[in-house]
Amino acid sequence: MINPEIKQKARMERMSLKNRILILFVATTLIPFICTCYLSYRTINTILHTKLQSGIQSNLKQVTMSLENTLSNLNHVSQQLAFEGSIGQQLEQFMIESRPYNRSYLMDQIKYQINLITFTNPNIGMTMYYFENDRSYQFETSGVKDHFSIDKLPVIAEYYGITYYGPHVSNDRLSNQYVVSALRKVDLPEREDAYVYIESGFQLTQSILDLDSVSKNTDHLILDNNGRVSYSELNHVFPENKKFAGLTTSPSLLSGITSEYYWYRDMTNQGWSVVSLIPKADYNQEKNRWILQMFILFLLFTAVSIAFGWLLWKMVYLPLSKFNKEIRSMADSNFSTVNTQSRIPEFEMLLTQFQHMKSQIVQLYSEVEIKEKRRADLEIEKLLYQINPHFLMNTLDTAHWLAVMNGQEEIDRLVTSLNKLLYYNLRKDNRASTIREEMDSLRHYLTLQQIRYNFQFDVHIKVDDQLLEIAVPRFILQPLVENSLYHGLDDQGRIDVEVSQTDWLEIAIQDNGGGISEEKISELLEQEVTERHRVGMGIGMNYVKRMLESYYEGKARLTVLSKIGEGTRVIIQLPITRKGE
Repeated sequence: MINPEIKQKARMERMSLKNRILILFVATTLIPFICTCYLSYRTINTILHTKLQSGIQSNLKQVTMSLENTLSNLNHVSQQLAFEGSIGQQLEQFMIESRPYNRSYLMDQIKYQINLITFTNPNIGMTMYYFENDRSYQFETSGVKDHFSIDKLPVIAEYYGITYYGPHVSNDRLSNQYVVSALRKVDLPEREDAYVYIESGFQLTQSILDLDSVSKNTDHLILDNNGRVSYSELNHVFPENKKFAGLTTSPSLLSGITSEYYWYRDMTNQGWSVVSLIPKADYNQEKNRWILQMFILFLLFTAVSIAFGWLLWKMVYLPLSKFNKEIRSMADSNFSTVNTQSRIPEFEMLLTQFQHMKSQIVQLYSEVEIKEKRRADLEIEKLLYQINPHFLMNTLDTAHWLAVMNGQEEIDRLVTSLNKLLYYNLRKDNRASTIREEMDSLRHYLTLQQIRYNFQFDVHIKVDDQLLEIAVPRFILQPLVENSLYHGLDDQGRIDVEVSQTDWLEIAIQDNGGGISEEKISELLEQEVTERHRVGMGIGMNYVKRMLESYYEGKARLTVLSKIGEGTRVIIQLPITRKGE
């Protein structure tokens, strides 16, 4: 295992001069700046956190004290209206009085006393007596809304026999402002279901909630004794009559982060509490502004560092880059002379010597190319003299007529097939062939092989007439059929050649011979046939594979499937091209 220190050292040694220059300038500029930014961030984060938290807690105290004073006022007024108070006793007399005059007098007295109390308490709103059994009310100081229901009001707290509700919309028919209300049992001997219902104006508390000095976007919740939301200024995030999500882990928490809001909580001695909510974006506004300023400075310092590094790179690295470009150009066989100036004498001398070397290499290449061309021309001329197709064709044609005149039909068939096969295979044009021409050449080849071998085999060719004019490379079927003949086919042998069309042109050659092993298939496909191992026409499956790859640019497929003792199936899948396209 390579030592990490050695690996790191090797990586540093491979680092380019350009990267070293840039890293050095960036490091010397940014490291002190980053340290300064870190210390500043810690300081400003502490200052902002302390400022915000103290401001929020102070505001919460004011809201809580306002609500406590309001509830205390409700409690004080409700005591006067209860049975122990003077009005409560008059209500008891009214309930048991049967004489109309006395009842009318008591009713006027009770209304007068209630109006007097509400007049002397400006923060007291609608007041009335509520009877739970028949859900009726009397002595109301203003009209009551038709849908009035105690059960629908949100409970803030319950203690000392009083239930406090709200903030909620007033049940006064002429008012839609938010109020806090209280429901206290009167304890009448004659009516156990009698309660006094009092609403208090919520204007004082609402003004404190609206004029938050910490954040303009601060919102508030009021939680009851059980942590349930009784009042919410963000009902879509923290719905009323639901458990406050911030107290899920622990009911005693006084601050936290919930639903992208920072929250702070102030709890009263009675158990209910007020929660102040600040969006994260507002809470982090000052911090984000400072981060943005530091980021702009960071970009400025980085740009200055890169600019100085670029100037040094232009003076030193740019000539090296030009020299490297010249070397790569020569490696890509581009020997054209390019006039480059580095304005540095040492590099100018190196470039001049390199250009001279390129000129010498170009001259040597030209001499080698001329010699190789002459040698290739001689080889081609030699082959043309060795194989003269016209001489072969004429000679075989003469042998054909001699066989006809002497009645040698089998020799005639042999010579005719050989003549046509050689004409097809030795023609010197490079044009593509067709399925029809390939099939005709294959039939001539099979005729020769059936005469040549001392065993019989059947060949079945199946091709749709509509596919005969499809263009294919020349000489791709015969090597595959020849493979079937030379690898295990004997008496009762059978070769099936089928040409079909799906999305591809598919040519399948199936035999029932002895089969070929996987190793032999790989050898036939990957190794070129040497002179010593050639059989038949001397062209193997490797030729077919290379021809398909070249002609179709990798889009054709050649698959060989074989089982020992059962036979071999060769499948060629070609893109469909009509002749002339």
